[in-house]
Amino acid sequence: MPKKLDFKNLRLCIDNYSADFLFIRLVGSMGGTVKVNEKLEGRRLNFRKGKSGLYLLIDSSEVFHFPLKDYQKGFSLAYERILDDGRMYIPGGITDNPYDQNLPEPRRSFLRHVLDDHLIEIFFKGRVNIRFHSWWIKPHWKYWTIDKPGNIQESVLKQQMPRPHYTRHRLDEPRLRRTGLVR
Repeated sequence: MPKKLDFKNLRLCIDNYSADFLFIRLVGSMGGTVKVNEKLEGRRLNFRKGKSGLYLLIDSSEVFHFPLKDYQKGFSLAYERILDDGRMYIPGGITDNPYDQNLPEPRRSFLRHVLDDHLIEIFFKGRVNIRFHSWWIKPHWKYWTIDKPGNIQESVLKQQMPRPHYTRHRLDEPRLRRTGLVR
């Protein structure tokens, strides 16, 4: 996800999806020490960002502070998908369509980031919806952004709707002009 939208995406997740776990540890090269390992059921996760950094709060109490001195990339989002036979689905590459109907529906989504030599993972129940934002490296790498819960169903439905007959001939403009569909 684009770094410039990190805190907007984090706010959209926290305000619109049910967070159920918060995990923060030092990255492996720094020892991997676990700093926060909290179940969030029945509790409220929040954050505050100011000049001195990012503060994570549970039920209005500060649980961790990132000074944001080493902040290089944007958040990433991953889905926990379980196949019918109980195996976890692990994609072999980057999927072009996170809404592929051949894939199992996600049981959980997790927002990840490395900030100030700490890995942060926030787990959410079910699917956190995303939508295409822009290309990072076309045609292989896309930037995605968080979407509100109801918005994506409309996009998925539009993709599944049959297209009008004239879309097959879109390149044939003289034919379309005769039909009155294009001027």
